[in-house]
Amino acid sequence: MSEEFESTFITLTDEEGNEIELEYLDTVEYNGAVYMSFFPTIPEGEEESAVDDEDYGLIILKVISDNGEEEELVTIEDEAELNAVYDLFMETLFEEEDEEGTTE
Repeated sequence: MSEEFESTFITLTDEEGNEIELEYLDTVEYNGAVYMSFFPTIPEGEEESAVDDEDYGLIILKVISDNGEEEELVTIEDEAELNAVYDLFMETLFEEEDEEGTTE
């Protein structure tokens, strides 16, 4: 299988100690900061209909450095910032789809 179609998965631990597995989608820069997008995976034993649940949508996290050493992924609290980064991810996604459609 081509590397183009392989997925990268990461496991994050939230502040309460819960682990969540995410599928990495893309990274973008906005206003000098780095953001990463993910989709949550469907835990074993749960039906795929769980994807319709609002908890299974696109997740955008901001990458911050702790004194320049360790990077941490954090949620975006500012709604305007989140909306702008979401729009940037969507533009990137649709550009990629358009490019794939034109290379026949």
